[in-house]
Amino acid sequence: MKKPIKTGTMLLAEPFMLDPNFKRAAILLVDHGEDGSIGFILNRESEVRIDHLVDDFPEFEAPVYIGGPVGRDTVHYLHRRGDLIEGSDPVARGIWWGGDYERLKFLIRQGLMTPSDVRFFVGYSGWSENQLEQEMVNGSWVPAAMDPNYVFRSPPDTLWSQVMHHKGNAFSVIADMKDEAKFN
Repeated sequence: MKKPIKTGTMLLAEPFMLDPNFKRAAILLVDHGEDGSIGFILNRESEVRIDHLVDDFPEFEAPVYIGGPVGRDTVHYLHRRGDLIEGSDPVARGIWWGGDYERLKFLIRQGLMTPSDVRFFVGYSGWSENQLEQEMVNGSWVPAAMDPNYVFRSPPDTLWSQVMHHKGNAFSVIADMKDEAKFN
């Protein structure tokens, strides 16, 4: 029996997904319920720093990631410090979503929040009611256990393969497949 999808689940795009928004994407679901799902792509780093993107943000050498194709005019963040940021929503062990934005900036100014404690996203990945479940039935996504290190320590360019390897068995073989198949 398959485990149900829930908040805190990692979703890996199946290896042959053609949608450029999700090709080899590693997504953390931050909200999943009967009305739909929200997640952030963890392995799409942009060239922009958060302090260059957002006005009145303290100097902070943290990149912004492309969270998904929806709401590209919104900024979100995941962090490890739910104990210090009021209003944070727990997502998985050691990972919180959002919270008091002014408090976040204060903690950064005080040096209590470092770039390794937080990850910023422009946009998000979203699914309407039952859409994600249908995509799971169709084999578009491979669910995986979440580890906070995937968000805060793993290099984004190898994250998809790393998580596939951690799943073991046939997934380890999939993890070693080249990104682009070439036929001569």
